[in-house]
This record gives sequence, C-alpha cells and structure tokens, in this order.
Amino acid sequence: MLTIVATIFVFGIIVFIHEFGHFITAKASGMRVDEFAIGFGPAIAKKRKGETLYSIRAIPLGGYNKIAGMDPEEPLDDRSFLNKPVWKRFIVIAAGAVFNFLLALVLFFMVYVANGIQTPSMEPVVGNMMNGSPAINAQMELNDRIVSINGKPVNEWTDISKTLQGTANTIVPIVVNRAGVNHELTAIPEAVGDDGRAVIGINPVMNSQPLSVGESAIQAVHTTGFVLVSMVDGIWSMITGHANAELAGPIGVAQMAGQVAESGFWNLLQFTALLSLNLGVINLLPIPALDGGHLIVLIIEGITRRRLPAKALYYIQMTGVFILLALFVYATTHDISRL
Repeated sequence: MLTIVATIFVFGIIVFIHEFGHFITAKASGMRVDEFAIGFGPAIAKKRKGETLYSIRAIPLGGYNKIAGMDPEEPLDDRSFLNKPVWKRFIVIAAGAVFNFLLALVLFFMVYVANGIQTPSMEPVVGNMMNGSPAINAQMELNDRIVSINGKPVNEWTDISKTLQGTANTIVPIVVNRAGVNHELTAIPEAVGDDGRAVIGINPVMNSQPLSVGESAIQAVHTTGFVLVSMVDGIWSMITGHANAELAGPIGVAQMAGQVAESGFWNLLQFTALLSLNLGVINLLPIPALDGGHLIVLIIEGITRRRLPAKALYYIQMTGVFILLALFVYATTHDISRL
C-alpha cells in the first residue's frame, strides 16, 4: 500500500507540474487549450471550466494538454498553436521541462529549510532498515553498532559493504553491540543490482546541519545545478559507450518510490525532485515525440522560415513513438527481470 501511495504521489506531482507548465504558457500565449489531463485512459473525474475540460484519468503515468491547432490537419484559427509565432510555440513546448526543473528547486529548498543538510555518518551504526530486509529478519535494531561481519572486524561504515562482498544468499554471522552488550546475529544478505552486490538493507545514521532560509535557497540552486550536470554527463557517457545504459520503467520507479518512502517523507521529496529533474532532461532529448524533438523542428522552422510538410512531421512523430515504445518495453522487461 505504501508503494502504491508513494508512486501516485511522486508521479502525480511531477506530471501535474510538467503539464501545468505547458498549460499556463499556452494560455498566456493566447492559445486555446481544449483539455488538461492528468493520466491516460478513461476519465475517472472531469469538469469543464470555460473552454477547457479538466480531467483525471485512470492510468497515472503521464498526462497531456490538448492544445488547439497542434495537428496541421485540423482547422486552424487565430488561437491555434500552429498559427502562433515560432518563439511562442518554443516557450510552450519547453515550459514542461522548465517547470520540472523549478519543481526540483522548490522541493530541495523545502527539504533544506526543514532538515538542513543531511550527511551520512561514517560510524558503523544502524540508522535505518528497509521493511522485510535481511537486517530485520536477523532481528537487528536501530542504533546497533556493527562490530564484525563473517568474522571480519568493522571499524567504519564502508567496511560493511566490503565484508559483505561475495556473501549473497549465504548465512553470515554478524556481531553487533547493543547498549554496551555484544550480540551475535545471523543474516542472509540479498543480491541487488546487475553486479549481484550483497546487502542486508541498512542505512547509516544521518547527521543534520541546520541551514537558514538564504542558505537553503543557495544550496537548492547548487544541488539542482549539480544534479542536472551529472545527469547530462551520464546520458552522454551512455550514448558514447563509456557507461552502461541503466533504464528503469514504471515498475522500477514504483519500487524505488516505495523503498524511499519507508525512510521518511523528506527523503521521498528528495526522490521526487531527482525524478522531476530526470523527466525534464529526458524530455529535452532530441527524440521525435518528446518535447526535445518538437523543439528541434521549431528551430529548423525558425531558421528556414518554412514549416515542415505535414507528411514529414507525421513520419517523424511515428518514428519517435516507435523509439519510445521500444524503450518502454525494454525498461519494463528489465524491471520485471530484476523483481
């Protein structure tokens, strides 16, 4: 249940803000928006206000704005998308990703104001355990200090992953110090990731450094910029073959959202911020059917001062849809294989 609620919360906020960016800039540009929808599929709630139908649909994995005149085959008027200047259309298309970046900035700011900067302690002390993890099954408790794993001494947090290496799915003795008394426990580490890394599902104690409102704002800008640069660099490394492509579909994201939600609401907000940045960056990739593909077409139109033929736009869009469907199937299959 927590995973379902966390998934709806994360996707709901990110999709709403993304589509709201398109919506509000389209309205400001004098375009007619016939429908503002959150989700896909059949409508479970809808209400018309003025010229726009607002709807919530059954599949909460996306959303859309139906802006009049985006299809060159439909009748056009003064408020149609295609009859607006290129620069206005560019702003409307780019606004979704921009609003995702702004959402991340706001969420990071909220987290820093409420919690300050959280840094993990290097002490081998249990600060958090995942539900159903090997640590919980081994009856480990919060604030237990890990003394040794498999007979090897543990002096700092990084020693834990080193001593667990190669122990996945085997019985491992763990000595913990609890209130000054040593206790010997046994755990069966799980294998995670493509490399089969052994884990017992624990996180370190987090140390908090309070920040003022001004410091929180500066830190939020710094974090947003750092993550954006890291994401772009990571995508470039995957494209050039310098890093393995790691894709997560809706199932994988839902699983991660549930796991993060277990560790607290503020961690879930940080996860939402990261996912919002990820969605913004991905949407700006120059792939047909994504916002980035539309922007490339608009740039070409702006330079040549000629609109691409409707048939060319159709084939470009269909190519993009095919690419996205292929990536969706691959990512979902990968998610299921990990489960």
